Amino acid sequence: MIIKVCAVFILVLFYGTYFLKMILQKRQGISTNQLGKGKKGLEKVIESIMQILTILVTIMDVWSIIFSSKQLPNLIQYIGVIIAFVGTLFFIISVKTMKNNWRAGVPKTDKTELVTEGIYKISRNPAFLGFDLLYLGFVFMFFNWILLVISLFTIVLIHFQITKVEEPFLRETFGKSYEEYTNKVLRYLGRNFLI
Repeated sequence: MIIKVCAVFILVLFYGTYFLKMILQKRQGISTNQLGKGKKGLEKVIESIMQILTILVTIMDVWSIIFSSKQLPNLIQYIGVIIAFVGTLFFIISVKTMKNNWRAGVPKTDKTELVTEGIYKISRNPAFLGFDLLYLGFVFMFFNWILLVISLFTIVLIHFQITKVEEPFLRETFGKSYEEYTNKVLRYLGRNFLI
């Protein structure tokens, strides 16, 4: 029961942050959800599928909380709680650090700034890392094959979002500044101390 309570708390905290940020930005005239909007080709496909998958994995997380029966040892489930909570913290800190530069998807029309401070000194993609850790944590808490497959597929698609949509956009938009940043900070976690 404690695992289910922790899982509900984590989901409310994670998605509460997500939707609160969207509401606050909407009040300022900022459209946060840019997934698939104004895109063509591969970008449109990746962002559209990613949007569907993130909804499906969230539905599966909720379904798993409600209908799961204990399948994994307590220790593994508690490790899942920790992983999901750390992912939630990464997400919250990244959204707060990005301020009004944060968007879900690449903003083709909005002017944003390159953020390299705070948590972005140790990860170029801490919000996506947060999503990945949240999904993996739920797999550890409530293992079932459907949740595992949907979570892994979503994580892979998030990686494609980063490498095929976000990084090309950032290279084009911020040029040398972004290249210097990629030389210092790793895609998911860590710094390159050799430079």
